[in-house]
Amino acid sequence: MARKRKGRNISGWLILDKPAGMTSTAVVNKVKWAFDAKKAGHAGTLDPDATGILAVALGEATKTVPYITDATKAYDFTINLGAATNTDDTEGEIIDTSAHRPTDDDIKNALGAFIGDIQQVPPKFSAVKIDGERAYKRARDDEEFEIAARPLYVEELTLIDRPDTDTAILHLVCGKGGYVRAIARDLGASLGCFGHVQSLRRVWSGPFDLTDTMPFEMLDEHAKTTDMDDRLLPLEAGLTDLMHAPCPEASVARLKNGNPALVFANDADYGDTIWTSHNGTPIAVGTFKSGEIHPTRVFNL
Repeated sequence: MARKRKGRNISGWLILDKPAGMTSTAVVNKVKWAFDAKKAGHAGTLDPDATGILAVALGEATKTVPYITDATKAYDFTINLGAATNTDDTEGEIIDTSAHRPTDDDIKNALGAFIGDIQQVPPKFSAVKIDGERAYKRARDDEEFEIAARPLYVEELTLIDRPDTDTAILHLVCGKGGYVRAIARDLGASLGCFGHVQSLRRVWSGPFDLTDTMPFEMLDEHAKTTDMDDRLLPLEAGLTDLMHAPCPEASVARLKNGNPALVFANDADYGDTIWTSHNGTPIAVGTFKSGEIHPTRVFNL
């Protein structure tokens, strides 16, 4: 007999400003503890030294995580020019150096090659799986291996500051699966000076931005109090990039059982992913077909 999972049935989104020095998983575990929640998960990993938006879903909101994970995200990051490291950030060992330093115009002119639909090779110190094993485990064991390039859509990559000749601050907007460390590595290589990430901050993720965040320190201050519950955004906050189509009461039971049902979606096209609610309560996400939603995720609220 399966063990019953302990904790509260609480659903919603908590948007945290993740501090440096913690893994995304450790942050999720802290949130789960602070809410005494039965279930929690995050939408998009941040490296331990990265800061900024980490969207944590609780309860039924975890069913909406893929829509945030797949969404466009934005980062501000600083590149250290003149050195490459084996991790593509400051945590690694320096493996190449150069005395060459590009001008601002050199950097701006090089950015175009990284915009649009590009192919990106993830860092060797990453969670990408190689023959069933995480790449970072192989890298730590000094194994020789190659990672295949992966498609990435980059909407925007701009130089926003140049504090000195050794550093450049950039703003990146990209789709799912992008590695900022790989952008820094490849940009440094294209400039002939090498480069690695010095600091990284996620400034928005899908519908969430820094104005939605709660400081991480408040988890300890308000853990297991009603103040924490008041900080939660509703489940549907993770669905704002999808079209909303209310459904009549007669559709609720059918949808709850996973069956197609009528929704009011005048502007939806056949095949669109939409979400539906009744009297303000989210019911399901699914595919719109001929006036009905075919549910792929049903919410038990």
